[in-house]
Amino acid sequence: MPHSPDGIARRAAPPALRIALVSDRLDWHARELIKALAAAGAHATLLRLEDCRFETGHPHGLHLPGFAEHLPDAVFVRCLSGGSFEAVTVRLGLLHALRESGVPVINDARAIERCVDKSMTSFLLARAGIRNPATWVTEQPAVARRIIEREAANGPLVLKPLFGSQGRNLRLITSPADLPDLNAVAGVYYLQRFAGVERDGGFRDFRLLVWQGNVIAAMMRHAPHWITNVKRGGRPVAVVADHAMHELALRAAAAVGADLAGVDILYDAHDQPTVLEVNSMPAWSGLQTVTNINIASVIASGLRDALASRLVQGVPG
Repeated sequence: MPHSPDGIARRAAPPALRIALVSDRLDWHARELIKALAAAGAHATLLRLEDCRFETGHPHGLHLPGFAEHLPDAVFVRCLSGGSFEAVTVRLGLLHALRESGVPVINDARAIERCVDKSMTSFLLARAGIRNPATWVTEQPAVARRIIEREAANGPLVLKPLFGSQGRNLRLITSPADLPDLNAVAGVYYLQRFAGVERDGGFRDFRLLVWQGNVIAAMMRHAPHWITNVKRGGRPVAVVADHAMHELALRAAAAVGADLAGVDILYDAHDQPTVLEVNSMPAWSGLQTVTNINIASVIASGLRDALASRLVQGVPG
């Protein structure tokens, strides 16, 4: 005798994971992540940190538009918008607060702080014994000039903005006369030994994308100029990272505490792999053009599996 439909207990579908996607705009990366997270069984809500606030009378002490009385299951930080020192401090504070509330934050505020501040990245890489160019950071113009006078005899230095990305505002420094006014560098001189090597009429370096302790994609960037960033005209080329680069990228990501990291590596004049930078909020549109995997899908699946593992282990948040 067939069972009555009313007598069959219907198993409720598990609720979709609620992910806060931190971004100041709905760009290509955000759209790709929202689509990939939906396919992985998660609902992503775009969250602008400038629209959030601390609110101690709220059940969680935080007000996050789109999340009412419940905190998200996880937060994925795609990008942070610029602002005053105070505004950025509050936004990072919100990420710290979410982590303190048991919410997984990728990448968390500590990793972001370590990577946004190039001086701290260089310090942590050197302390971990990871090969990277010699670096000097000072607020004193006279000290910067003395460093250049001493070091330029061994080759040029690169002046980089302490906070900066995509190859913007880089300068080659060959003498103290090349040093700009302190105001032009926001009060800090970040100087690094130039490690680029011209080969076959151009310059090349490598971007390795690390996610959850694995290199999931890699590319070579080739350009006639020493600034190889894709946004500055570098050409992405498909490549399989060799063992040395692979291990170096994993160590670099671990040194800054990043779950997701774009690690820039080049082979220096001694043919040794050298870490140039570690980016905790890496873009991957250029990398996606030369890899067969769907990067957003790999990230979304990894995040879903990590959250499922937390639930199995009974980890709160």
